[in-house]
Amino acid sequence: MLRHDKVGYIEVVCGPMFAGKTEELIRRIKRLEYAKKNVLVFKPSIDNRYSEKEEIVSHNLSKKPSILIERSDDILKYITPGLDAVVIDEAQFLDDRIIKIADYLADQGIRVIIGGLDRDFRGEPFGPMPGLLAIADEVNKLTAICVVSGEPATRTQRLINGKPANYNDALIYVGANESYEPRARQCHEVIGKKAL
Repeated sequence: MLRHDKVGYIEVVCGPMFAGKTEELIRRIKRLEYAKKNVLVFKPSIDNRYSEKEEIVSHNLSKKPSILIERSDDILKYITPGLDAVVIDEAQFLDDRIIKIADYLADQGIRVIIGGLDRDFRGEPFGPMPGLLAIADEVNKLTAICVVSGEPATRTQRLINGKPANYNDALIYVGANESYEPRARQCHEVIGKKAL
């Protein structure tokens, strides 16, 4: 049943690693808390780069408590009447069901705020992010600073032993800053990637 007393919508905050996506989510959570809104925060259990605990953590180590989930459907177990907002970090690690779940929650009058990498290390659309971007009511695409050129970075460079990763390497490899760095389009390298 659709709710008409509250207006739900979907916001996506995306970009490469080190662009400040989680920091932006934390900023929005704080604003919602200040407004006395009922907020739930989720993150995939695979994301344990900065904390094994139930919290989202930005690269500058700002933190907010979160609920660890294995799959998108786990979110539905926590939805209760009176919930104002759902925040999901690192959505690229979730299954495609997150697209329908986000749409459903927004239809129920819940504000849905989603953060994630829009591109994988290959420079290609990452997981469910293209679908989430398509259904979003608002998109904030952040950039980082390219470590090579100093220009705006829109890609995430994976480095293995200091060298660019191969296109055929595993897609998901959760690491910290020694394994990844932000790069501008012209500085992003993927060994073995075909042009067309």
